[in-house]
Amino acid sequence: MTVQEIAADLVALCQAGKFDEAGEKYWADDVVSIEAASGDMARVTGKAAARGKGEWWAANHEVHDSEITGPFVNGDQFVVGFKMTLTPKATGERTTMDEVGLYIIRDGKIAEERFFY
Repeated sequence: MTVQEIAADLVALCQAGKFDEAGEKYWADDVVSIEAASGDMARVTGKAAARGKGEWWAANHEVHDSEITGPFVNGDQFVVGFKMTLTPKATGERTTMDEVGLYIIRDGKIAEERFFY
């Protein structure tokens, strides 16, 4: 698959609410996932760690709706926009999250993902 095809499929999966499936399908075994925030999950390495980060996020947030935009491809990289209305379970306060994910593809898999918000 080309980077454009991978990017389009990842966006389609996310638009269908299949975020976990998108990761499982495209993460490299040694994927690096980097968040803009600090803490234990600011930078994780490996498919199992990325999966765990996603599981933690899903368990701690209630998503009411989402809008996924893109992909915007440049060489072996692409970006995707994520806008979600959600409620963090720790606060119970409904909010809007607006972030961009940058994905770097190597050998047909996501080698690195970085999130900006």
